Amino acid sequence: MNNKKLSRLLEPNLKLYFLCLLVFTLAAVSVSPVLALAEGVATVGLYAYFTQSNKKRRQGILQYIDNVTGSVDTASKSTLINSPLPIMVFRPDTGEVIWSNEDFLQLAGVREHLFEMKVEDAVPDCPVQWLLEGKQECPERVFMNNRRFRVYGSLVRAKGRGGEQNLVATTYWVDTTEADELRRTYTATRPVLSLLMIDNYEDLMKACADTQRSAVQAQIEEKLSTWAAGGEGLLLKIERDRYLYIFEEQHYEHFVEDKFSVLDAIRDIKVGEGVHPTLSIGIGKDADSMAELYKNANLSVEMALSRGGDQAVVRNRVDFEFYGGRAKTTEKRTKVKSRVMANALSELMADAAEIYVMGHSFADMDAVGAAAGVCCAARKRGKRARIVIDQEHSAAEAVLRKLRALPEYGEVLVSPNEAFLRMQPGALLVVVDTNRPDLVESSQLLESCNRVAVIDHHRRAASYIENAAFSFHEPYASSASELVTELLQYLIEPADLLREEAEALLAGIVLDTKHFTLRTGGRTFEAAAFLRRAGADTADVQRLFQNDLSDMVSRYDIIRRAELYRDDIALAVVPEEGVDRVTAAQAADELLTLKGVKASFVAYRNGEDVLMSARSLGEVNVQVVLEALGGGGNSTTAGGRVENSDIETVRRRLMEAIDAYFEK
Repeated sequence: MNNKKLSRLLEPNLKLYFLCLLVFTLAAVSVSPVLALAEGVATVGLYAYFTQSNKKRRQGILQYIDNVTGSVDTASKSTLINSPLPIMVFRPDTGEVIWSNEDFLQLAGVREHLFEMKVEDAVPDCPVQWLLEGKQECPERVFMNNRRFRVYGSLVRAKGRGGEQNLVATTYWVDTTEADELRRTYTATRPVLSLLMIDNYEDLMKACADTQRSAVQAQIEEKLSTWAAGGEGLLLKIERDRYLYIFEEQHYEHFVEDKFSVLDAIRDIKVGEGVHPTLSIGIGKDADSMAELYKNANLSVEMALSRGGDQAVVRNRVDFEFYGGRAKTTEKRTKVKSRVMANALSELMADAAEIYVMGHSFADMDAVGAAAGVCCAARKRGKRARIVIDQEHSAAEAVLRKLRALPEYGEVLVSPNEAFLRMQPGALLVVVDTNRPDLVESSQLLESCNRVAVIDHHRRAASYIENAAFSFHEPYASSASELVTELLQYLIEPADLLREEAEALLAGIVLDTKHFTLRTGGRTFEAAAFLRRAGADTADVQRLFQNDLSDMVSRYDIIRRAELYRDDIALAVVPEEGVDRVTAAQAADELLTLKGVKASFVAYRNGEDVLMSARSLGEVNVQVVLEALGGGGNSTTAGGRVENSDIETVRRRLMEAIDAYFEK
């Protein structure tokens, strides 16, 4: 049957041509019988000739194919028998071994009766599912007689003795024991580079007498040396407050399991009354060169300092990992830095064709107040700045209402879509009160602008705005409004600041400090004093925080649902929708007034998502807790969103994150 099909494919189809010749012959009979006879004889002769030649050609082609097929079969059999790789042929449905070559017999160690054995008898725990799934390589290594193998294979259907179709698998075994061991050794001995920095070295030296400084430094270096000995690495002091530590990657897990205990060991050193040293560790790993390792370690140290210090940050090939960071941060910025940053921002504004100011989505009073301060600085330079904000979805309507009434703000407040259409090349975008690209009011606007300035006080997360032309990031500040006010002191006179702008800035500080009770330093009061001199009325600021009766009822309804977790954590979960963000934040603030409560968490539904608001008195770092659920903020104020989840799942995950925080 196959020969007939092949013949039809190989033979030229001449029947139509001979049929035409026959028709012409018949047509010639009426014209000239002699001519018709000659044509008929010629047609018959040609037909006989082509029939005979096609027969010989078909026989030649079939003979050639038989020879090739026989050669392939012989080569295939020879390959199976003489292959340098161990080969085993078996039935994956029954596990019956059909055949194996000599090399596989030696590996299996069962030279006799192999064909009567099952695959699992020769190779215990041998996986076969990957063959049935159509894969050509086993996804995991196979162990046999203390050796590791990478197994390749294919699956075919073969006729059985009864004519039925059976699945037959042919597997090829490649010994990877030495290669895997070499890879493991290479991975284990790769260098890991870390930079260690004493966060508050200057404060330590000021807090102790001259005769004690050497003793304090000796204690610090002793703690560091004891900790570093566990990694069998090289510890070098490169500056008075910085150390370089290089170790092999096989010891990295030891430090992770130890939770970087050197952080606690350094913090336990007592220098003066209430003064303790803290350590920041930046680690670079998974890089292709020492230069890249050092660069990643530097990035990690900067990240640790931007998050408040007293923690370890690891930069691997794709992301950051964070450990520690539970200590309360202290104010470390200086007026010199603020003056330098103010001059840099002034130069950027002078060179900008346009200026846009943008905060985080669902902007609060701190974001709006900081944006108003930047508008004032731009106005002093003769430039008009525009605030990019979604006015229908914000938590600062009271402040926005006062700004909209000013003639100076007639065309200042614009929507994200309008700003995107109006932005010209050479524009400057100032981002305030956030450093995360996924939280800004318009990520499209951020991506389209080449010159970006960032002013923020939140602890830096793994994702942050990179390559900013200007970055004034101080996690020790109380608010973005405080940072902008510090800059304004070097850019304008108090009389240049509109009273409504001063009150917006003061409202931002009041909001984030909870009326000057949390995260408040000396610089916070200096900023408030400057705003007071600029005309801010504290009574008017207080009125901005007034709520109506329905908001107060909603707030106390949330508080009514609160329960204590771990005795000192207030947790309120609202399964119903309709909770306002501001109301939830206020409820979290008020839960802190309960006796014995150190931190509060409020979780509530918002469409298909679940939002969270967290507050702390300072002993619990709520930013670290919510970071495990994708949130962010600072040590005393944080928030987060879990998309496409239900309230009970978020409640469980939140409790797990709280437990994990205290276990660390």
